Amino acid sequence: MARTATATRTLILDTLGNISRFISAQDLFAELKKSGKSIGLATIYRNLQALADEGLLDCLHTEGGTLYRLCTTCEHHHHLICNNCAETVELSEETLEKWIEKIERETGFTQISHTFELSGLCRACS
Repeated sequence: MARTATATRTLILDTLGNISRFISAQDLFAELKKSGKSIGLATIYRNLQALADEGLLDCLHTEGGTLYRLCTTCEHHHHLICNNCAETVELSEETLEKWIEKIERETGFTQISHTFELSGLCRACS
């Protein structure tokens, strides 16, 4: 899918670029409103999904809904997320990927896909 740079998408990407944690569409709506920008919630949802489909945003699916964060790397990666403030750190995948390769060798499964996120309390919240 070709990337479409619209004013709305640019504003969303710029706003997410100033936030290091995962946030919901509703939180993004509130951030934009607080800064005097008026974008409808449905428009935000549509654009977040489109940006995620293009690989520009990381998505985290939780019981409460989907959270979004500006993707800082195009490579496959995982996250460590604070349970209290949602501060997020991107993790190296090397150890996990080696473990998956071992599982493939031992079980004969191929093309294993996965999602993997770790959570805990960041330094500030500890």
